[in-house]
Amino acid sequence: MKEYKVVTLKLGFRNRIQNFEDLLNQYAREGWVFKEVPSGWNSVILERDKNR
Repeated sequence: MKEYKVVTLKLGFRNRIQNFEDLLNQYAREGWVFKEVPSGWNSVILERDKNR
């Protein structure tokens, strides 16, 4: 079974790319995998196995 997390992006004005990368790496260490960015949203969807 999978579980999902929606993360609202609050990256600031400076270093947006680096902040986004750091955010994804932080969640990756917790077992989350990037799934998608909904069109027109300021968020990302992450996925991981619930029974890990």
